[in-house]
Amino acid sequence: MKRILTILSVVLLAVPATAQKWTNYTTKNSELTGNNILAVAADNRGTLWVGTTQGLNSFRDGKWTDYSDFNEKLKNQFVNCLVPEGNTLWIGTDDYGVIEFNGNRWFEHSEETRRLNMKYIRDIAVDHAGEKWIGVTLSGFVEYDGVNWNKFTASESGLLSDFILCVVVDNRDRKWIGTNDGLCVYDGGRWISYTTKTSKIAHNIVLSIAIDKSNVKWIGTLEGLCRFDGETWKIFNTDNCPIPGNQVNDLVFDKEGHLWMATDGGVAVFDCAERWETFRAGDKLPRCMFQNVAIDRFDNIWFGTDEKGLFCLSGFKMMEPEVAENTETATEEESSENAAAAGDKPGKHAAAEDPEERIKLTPYLEEGYITITMNAAEAEVVFLNSKGEKVRTVPKYRNGAHINIAKMKKGSYTVKVKTGKGTRTAKFTLK
Repeated sequence: MKRILTILSVVLLAVPATAQKWTNYTTKNSELTGNNILAVAADNRGTLWVGTTQGLNSFRDGKWTDYSDFNEKLKNQFVNCLVPEGNTLWIGTDDYGVIEFNGNRWFEHSEETRRLNMKYIRDIAVDHAGEKWIGVTLSGFVEYDGVNWNKFTASESGLLSDFILCVVVDNRDRKWIGTNDGLCVYDGGRWISYTTKTSKIAHNIVLSIAIDKSNVKWIGTLEGLCRFDGETWKIFNTDNCPIPGNQVNDLVFDKEGHLWMATDGGVAVFDCAERWETFRAGDKLPRCMFQNVAIDRFDNIWFGTDEKGLFCLSGFKMMEPEVAENTETATEEESSENAAAAGDKPGKHAAAEDPEERIKLTPYLEEGYITITMNAAEAEVVFLNSKGEKVRTVPKYRNGAHINIAKMKKGSYTVKVKTGKGTRTAKFTLK
């Protein structure tokens, strides 16, 4: 007769936020000049800046301002990027290059725009010395120290491509440059490149980059989100996590260290460890491309779309996970095998103390699915109802994949996950 050994473990459960509110601003219900949002940025004075295909807007204290009323060159102008720096706003445009605005005066660098072919500004980053690093679509990478301008091109430097998509400066003042042909790093003298041929980056089209407090790089590509700590790469995509889309267009960290992202399939927030909260296009949000994301001083999260205007998420809080007591069960024979594999004596369940033996089930009840994280690449997953009856089996479950629970009956379920190291059990309630 087989004796059952019971081991306690901890499972993290996602708790949906309850006080959150979505607001959508369009040309129909506000003074926003265009519904195709190309850039969103928030300054430290409480102003939200919005660049569209029709110009520049600001939103503050519930009031919209159209800045083509003050600078006619912004009328019907593509405003591709916005970077607040103190009291100055740096504006990247299609036809007029870089424009500075200090709240009263406009500074246009028309001569440099013409000389360096700096139309179609895609992104601007400011380093610790206050120098500006400007990514130009089709025309390379430009440095501006406040007096002098210096241009880098693929033919004359280690830049992979002149088609620049994003620029970020890390805490060592290195410039990380996303192109349509890979990722570049420039430290002021040396260039380093990362492509699908030379690294494990998910795709060569690099759309967005964000850097966390530990100087770890989070890189949005056409085929998923990458985490790069300088040595190892980890890829997050729709096959292995709840990310709503593989095209990661923009990334930003909130003050809690959570990573927000705008994708082609919706928006999401990730705690950079295990917990996700996703808002999918076609569910609570309309079907459209989410192009950019910014967080204002009031902790509102703003998302720009390609045709549905601007969305604001207010009152959101990523809840701390509840701790649930669950059981991991294994037969005595399985315990002996695990102990022997660990070099221990039979009868002592040494493997139970190994964190790699644990599973974590995360229910995304509003989205209608669960995910299971485990050490094994594949497992058999069995659902039991409150009576202990088997109601469903997933014979070849892949680690981190979605299991649709939308059509399952309401009630409490026990989920048995059988891997090569034994059977683990978790529970969730579908309300």
